[in-house]
Amino acid sequence: MDLATVMKAAREAAQNAYAPYSGFRVGAAILTEGGTLRAGCNVENASYGLGICAERSAAVAMALADPEDRKIRLVAVASPNAAPCFPCGACRQVLREFGCKGVVLEDPAEASGLRHYPFEALLPHSFGPEHL
Repeated sequence: MDLATVMKAAREAAQNAYAPYSGFRVGAAILTEGGTLRAGCNVENASYGLGICAERSAAVAMALADPEDRKIRLVAVASPNAAPCFPCGACRQVLREFGCKGVVLEDPAEASGLRHYPFEALLPHSFGPEHL
């Protein structure tokens, strides 16, 4: 599956975001090692700390759907409100939990409109399950 297809799923997910307080919609699409695509969007809450980001929403959808396919090959993140839209620190840690290898973001400065980052560039010296 190519980067544009994964990004398209993230953009579509962003349209379903529940963001009545900030108006900042985000979508994420995870491509698993097994080749499956799982999407999620941000869901805000009147008690701000109880909201969930798109990346974690997608990770939850992935974990629920297939316990045998929980390794993340790639995650795409899109927002009609900002480009690039990087995952927050909490999302980076959750993506790390599932072995994320790469992150794709919209980047108007790139000819393709997309920029691919190895995950280690976003969360160097990370802490994971193997450290427990």
